[in-house]
Amino acid sequence: MPYPQNKNPPAIRRPPTVVCYICGREFGTKSISIHEPQCLKKWHNENDMLPKHLRRPEPKKPEVRSLQAKGFYDLDSLNEAAWNSAQSQLVPCDICGRTFLPDRLIVHQRSCKPKPAK
Repeated sequence: MPYPQNKNPPAIRRPPTVVCYICGREFGTKSISIHEPQCLKKWHNENDMLPKHLRRPEPKKPEVRSLQAKGFYDLDSLNEAAWNSAQSQLVPCDICGRTFLPDRLIVHQRSCKPKPAK
């Protein structure tokens, strides 16, 4: 059934998501508690296999204080803090300056060449 000319279709509301502070991916509010321990375990496995100069300290879960008396969090602030934490894990390439996760930086540096001087 078409909508009347002066009415907009009903807005479809996206379910709330939470950003992982380790990898930066979005997860549902129920599955983030399952994902984070597995993601941290994977992070440790990958970090332990890196050369010593690329190893990083374990990422710390950002602390966001509850916004209301009922103990609810401001989801936007929580997600922004988690995204910034995930982005801080990136390492810049010495040649081009682009940032990568340390295991991907090794792959990138195999093919990264300095730009020829003009």
